[in-house]
Amino acid sequence: MATRARSLYDALGVSKTASQDEIKKAYRKLVRQYHPDKNPGDKEAEERFKEVQAAYDVLSDPDKRKQYDAFGSGDGRGFPGGARVDFDFGDIGDLFGGFGGLGDIFGRGAQRQRSGRGADLEVEVSLSFEDSLRGIETKIPVEAEAACRECGGSGAQPGSAPQVCPQCKGRGVTVESQGLFGLSQTCPRCHGSGTVIEKPCPRCRGTGRERRAKRYTVKIPAGVKDGTKIRLKGKGEPGFGGGPPGDLIVVTRVADSPLYERRGSDLVVDVPVTFADAALGSSVEVPTPEGPVALKVPAGSESGKLLRIKGRGAPKLRGNGRGDVLARLKIAVPKKPNKKERELLEQLQKVQKAR
Repeated sequence: MATRARSLYDALGVSKTASQDEIKKAYRKLVRQYHPDKNPGDKEAEERFKEVQAAYDVLSDPDKRKQYDAFGSGDGRGFPGGARVDFDFGDIGDLFGGFGGLGDIFGRGAQRQRSGRGADLEVEVSLSFEDSLRGIETKIPVEAEAACRECGGSGAQPGSAPQVCPQCKGRGVTVESQGLFGLSQTCPRCHGSGTVIEKPCPRCRGTGRERRAKRYTVKIPAGVKDGTKIRLKGKGEPGFGGGPPGDLIVVTRVADSPLYERRGSDLVVDVPVTFADAALGSSVEVPTPEGPVALKVPAGSESGKLLRIKGRGAPKLRGNGRGDVLARLKIAVPKKPNKKERELLEQLQKVQKAR
């Protein structure tokens, strides 16, 4: 009986309930640990590296993961837990070889190229508060895996190409025949890819990948907040087996403003006013991102009252226009009133007590 293969979750060291972020973090950690560049000549590390890539290929794709959880494979065949019961397509091909080409359908039709989307990359960019309001264009350095420049990502030495795996005949699984049925598991030689590389590329040692530093230009739109995510399609890590690349996700980190408190697209600013101005009403100057604006303070205003200046706040990321500036009145009480101020305050105190 075939040996039971350990699950793809075990290969990445995560639980079956792991989130996509947990799977991605585990994959990146293991790829760095077992990358051939860090383990030259270590065949065991190289095999582990390929095992990790094969596991991530399935678990990073929601559809393939559902199929694996339900059937034990990324292509939807078999049973959970590693080993699975399958038709032995080779035997069926022999059985129906003389019936109008059915042998070709069941035999070679079982061979399929396994591919998967590349991982997303996440990078942070720091912005001043002022830059977050006006928007900027900046260059971001990113270190990521990319297709090997020597072999173009095939993993094979230039002038050669990956060959169909002789052990599984390109199916990615090996089958222990039992009549028309058989127990199958991921091919131990090609790790499910269906191909083997007889002459590995000397630059990437057969992985088809290398780490390279790149610089991408990204436009930060006006009005971004701390934690805003900007997605650059196709700028992440390359896919597996011809699959599409992942995306680059740029996360903005905006410095606090010494002047403004942000509430969505509105900006709150403290405006000091004297007791007399608050009581009798007056006009004060309020700073806004586009310059100071004169604002009327109604008579009888209390400390903490918010006065709105429309359309002078932060640009809105969705839709047109801007938020507002909210002037928060702070009544300034003199800590050391002079003689004249003291006399006036005492008179006011007497009047208020006499009411």
